Amino acid sequence: MPPNDNRIDARDWSLLAVLSVLWGGSFFFNGAGLRELPPLTLVFLRVALGAAVLLPLLRVQGISFPKRTLGWKPFFVIGLLNNVIPFSLIVIGQTIIPSGLASILNATTPLFTVTVMAMAGEEALQMRRVAGVVLGVVGVVILRGWGIETRPGQGFGILLCLGGACSYGFAALAARRLLKDSAPLGTATFQLMASTVMMAVAAGAVEQPWHLPMPGLTTWLAVLGLAGLSTALAYIVFFQILRRSGATNVMLVTLLIPVTAILLGWLVLGEPISMREIAGAIVIGSALLVIDGRALRMLQRVA
Repeated sequence: MPPNDNRIDARDWSLLAVLSVLWGGSFFFNGAGLRELPPLTLVFLRVALGAAVLLPLLRVQGISFPKRTLGWKPFFVIGLLNNVIPFSLIVIGQTIIPSGLASILNATTPLFTVTVMAMAGEEALQMRRVAGVVLGVVGVVILRGWGIETRPGQGFGILLCLGGACSYGFAALAARRLLKDSAPLGTATFQLMASTVMMAVAAGAVEQPWHLPMPGLTTWLAVLGLAGLSTALAYIVFFQILRRSGATNVMLVTLLIPVTAILLGWLVLGEPISMREIAGAIVIGSALLVIDGRALRMLQRVA
């Protein structure tokens, strides 16, 4: 169970950094996949292939399937709130608005999570944490810049992405209540299997993917990256952090995603880092310190 003071230890900070890289890549993979695949079909392939990647690991770890139909109910609830709804809304949103704007809207996830957990009585609504999350979102806006072009008609895409961020908040609450004793690997696999069933129905009814032409190699590579890295591996890390540090803390990853994207561009692609990006990263780092709380307590003791 998460610690009572909602702090994050060094191990989970490291896991959050890893998760930010894995989930940050999903915006790139989505953008590449949407060139040849409709959104619901892309989401179906993401969860189906992600489940296929994890299934062999269950046998290695000796994790068995839920034995009764009722045992699958929590995983269908989590799959709906954590995959089917947010993945679909965000991917459809990315057909309307740029990926950069989508990543900024995704950074509002901790705000929704803090609110949902407080309303449900699961975590105290600490003003320190709320202020830190708001500061973090401001940092993301500074880092990404308002230079992203917005056009008439993009309001619906913005609402879709915000809806996806809100759904993640409810998913964190459901996971905390329904899956407290479930192993991270089992949770990740079973919720993806449940999501595959639901997305097969949705994609089949709306887009009839069997009538689509076969995508090219680039699209398949994007789908494999989306399923293997940004879904299968990412969810093992996600549920590990959720189990150890709590729902609000694990959702802080959305503040880190833009920072890791900038750093990867600098390290791997040699892209320059502007002063605006440095300022945004500093604001985000300050926000995480405020949320964690230990730095503020140290300053109070010194004072």
